Amino acid sequence: MDARIAPLRLTLGLAAGALIAGTLAAAQETPAPVSAGGTVYNIEVIVFRATGVPGGAENWSAEAGAGTRSIVAGDESASGSAQVGHFVAMLPASVWQLTELDNRLRASGTYVPVAHVAWSQTASSWGTRAGFALQRLGINVQGLSGTVFLERGQFLHLGVSLAYAMPSPPPGLGAAPDTPFTLNESRRVHFYERNYFDHPAFGVIALVTPLQGVRAPGR
Repeated sequence: MDARIAPLRLTLGLAAGALIAGTLAAAQETPAPVSAGGTVYNIEVIVFRATGVPGGAENWSAEAGAGTRSIVAGDESASGSAQVGHFVAMLPASVWQLTELDNRLRASGTYVPVAHVAWSQTASSWGTRAGFALQRLGINVQGLSGTVFLERGQFLHLGVSLAYAMPSPPPGLGAAPDTPFTLNESRRVHFYERNYFDHPAFGVIALVTPLQGVRAPGR
């Protein structure tokens, strides 16, 4: 992780050790209900941007040339025939579990949430990178585009492939207006564990839970 992003985790106090280990360990292997289209999962996502970033400028044009390819850590293999995830439904704010975190970001003065949504879906087969466009998920932010994908092989992975061309990039990045910043990452996820997708200009915090596994914020 870029050293410039480390203050985010320190400020919010969301280290993995803060999670309730016993409850999390039991939840990680809890299967979600199976629908006609497969196992259904809830996904909640906050997209946020930085208001300022310490450090020097970088060659952002080189990053933009990389496009929005998915970058995956670790080896995985698909199981069974390839399937494409099925969108089930948007979830109302009344069942969101990251609302308190959203409020803390807004109060920090350092990070500003630009989108917060949640939905239910089945997973695509590993390696397909088949996800849903941000617009399909109800995210309509100027300059922000890309997809979020959930894949299942031996393990469950959540990935983002995003580009964000901000009219006013955070000071300290040395980037011109509308410079496209890209965030491409996929990682193994566990139920109820907050996942961070980091970039100096913007980032994503995501939570994956089983369909029946919604629990009160802070638990």
